[in-house]
Formats: sequence, structure tokens, C-alpha cells
Amino acid sequence: MKPVAFEYDAPRELGEALECLSRGDEAKVLAGGQSLVPMLNFRLVRPSRLIDVNKVAGLGEIRSVDGTLHVGALARTAALERSAVVATGWPLLREAAGYVGHAVIRNRGTLGGSVAHSDPHAELPAVLCALDALLHVRSKRGARVLTTDAFFQDFYTTALEPDELLVEIEVPAMKARTGTGFCEHSRTHGDFAMAGAAVTVTTDANGNATHVAIALLGAGATPMRLPDVEKMLVGEKIAERAAHAAGAAAAKACDPPEPEDYRRALVAEMTKRALLSAASRVKP
Repeated sequence: MKPVAFEYDAPRELGEALECLSRGDEAKVLAGGQSLVPMLNFRLVRPSRLIDVNKVAGLGEIRSVDGTLHVGALARTAALERSAVVATGWPLLREAAGYVGHAVIRNRGTLGGSVAHSDPHAELPAVLCALDALLHVRSKRGARVLTTDAFFQDFYTTALEPDELLVEIEVPAMKARTGTGFCEHSRTHGDFAMAGAAVTVTTDANGNATHVAIALLGAGATPMRLPDVEKMLVGEKIAERAAHAAGAAAAKACDPPEPEDYRRALVAEMTKRALLSAASRVKP
């Protein structure tokens, strides 16, 4: 099967892209195309217009400004995986990028595309939740900055309006004495994850947790933060017993698809492993 007929725009400037989006027709934005193109071919989506933003200047940059990471929405997953800036300051993002599909997919797929597609099984949206990222969106009407909690709304559904474009992801600096961990389970290498966890652990000089972030993938309709589970770990040393208890609590708190019991068991184990990994990586 092939896509239905559509108009095609290839803007080179952000203003031009926003103008295309403002026309009011049923347009889709093409970035890496790793999700959109198969959906077009199966006619799961039938846009009247395709707006190819790959040539828009400045949307693929990865840079650190005053300790904050700024990633253009067109940055390829492989670029995140190879970036020295990301590896040094935001290792959780680099680690998770290596789990995304296969090398060919990472070479084409974009961070912005993964975020805007909002697949609850995807690695990068969950990581951005754990890192308290901010999402910058633009339209001809103006600009908005959204938290991940406000942005991700349901299965494949975000807060993006039809005339808005995700242009940048902002990730705050990580605190001193913070370790990170990522763990997921999939049926085969490169397949969609059945469940996974992205974790950060910050400790004091005695090794007790002062801040914990846990975000799950494959555990509900959106990437899922677990504030109650995070709070139960504050003041604790993240070792086997505490990590096991947190995993069990995470399994109860999530809302996974079928097979529910199996996925809850995976959530418990993935959370435990990611917590222990993060704790072991805390540097004095």
C-alpha cells in the first residue's frame, strides 16, 4: 500500500515552516520519518499536506549554554549517542539513545520526532521526563514552553496544536553527586520495549538519597513519573532492599497494557535495576 496523494512543502527557514503549518489544512510534519512514513504507507494517517522540515536551518543543533542542554528538535538520535556534550553532562540521555531501534533508525530518527509521536514505549520521552526537560514549541501565534507532564497527554497524543512545531528540548543541568541508570526489556534487540525505567539518584556525602527521579516506559498511556515512589527513597541508601521495595511500589502504581501482570513484573525489575545502576554511578 502507498500513501494517499498530498501536497509537499520543504521550507528552509523556521518562519516559512510555521507559515505552512498556519494554513489550516490537515498537514503532517516530516522529520526523520521513522514513524510517520510507515503510517503513511499503511494509510493510518492521510494528510493533505506534508511539511518536510529537514532543511530548516538551526533545528539540529546540540549545545550547552550556561550548563543547560539545548537540543534542536531535528537532532538525530545517533548524534545524541555520539555527542561529547551529552555524554559528559547528561549521560542518561546518551545511554537511552543507544537502545532506540537499530543504527539505521538512529541515524534518521530525531529527538523531536520521537517526542512529538508520543509513543509510551519510546525511550527518549521517558528520559526527558526523568530529567525534567522543557519543550519549546512555536507557531505564528507565538511561543510556548511546556513541561513533559503538560506535553504528553495520552497514547500518541500531545499538547501540540495543529499549527505548532516542536523546535527545541531544554534539559537542566544535573546536580553534583548524581548517578543515572536506564534499563528496559524487549523481546528482541531493537524491538519496542515491553517496559523500562529511566532513573536519576542524587545523594549527600553520606550516600543517602536527597533526590530521586523515576520515569517508566511501556507502563501506561504516556511516559510515567512516580513521585510517591521517589519520595519513599529520599533519605535512604539505594541498595538492594530499598531498590526492591521501590520496584514493587512502581509495579503497583503503573497502569500497563496487556499482558498486565507480566508488564508489572517487568516494571518492578527494570525499576530495581535502574535504581541500583544509578546509585552505583554516583561520584563523590
